[in-house]
Amino acid sequence: MNKDIIAGKWTQVKGKAQAKWGDLTDDVFDVAAGDSKYLAGKLQEKYGWERDRAEQEVKDFEKTLGD
Repeated sequence: MNKDIIAGKWTQVKGKAQAKWGDLTDDVFDVAAGDSKYLAGKLQEKYGWERDRAEQEVKDFEKTLGD
């Protein structure tokens, strides 16, 4: 799924993201608004993951959304 599409459908995608990463707050998802780099940074911060892992988690999540 293209980044513009994710940003455009963020309110729909947000629920799936919250289910996957429940430790992140609503505020994080509201600020992220489809910004994959911001989301990866917050995953890195919250879960203590390396940057590469956080970015891969977001990429893998994007793949589950389909086109």
